[in-house]
Amino acid sequence: MPYLNLKGEMAKKNITIEDISKLLNMHRNSIAKKINGPSSFSIEEAFAIKKEFFPNCDMKELFKTEEQEEKKVGD
Repeated sequence: MPYLNLKGEMAKKNITIEDISKLLNMHRNSIAKKINGPSSFSIEEAFAIKKEFFPNCDMKELFKTEEQEEKKVGD
């Protein structure tokens, strides 16, 4: 369940997986798995990422998964 909006915002602001891994004190591969699936971010991790890198983004939109987007389109 990739976080496509998060990936897009990261690209716009030149935020790397390494930047997020440093913030969360996690290995780069763990962050990549969370961003691209199959793992997901905890609520604490998501809030830390939003606060540090994307303070003006809507939390729900930023961490919307591809699966959630597909459900919305299918409604």
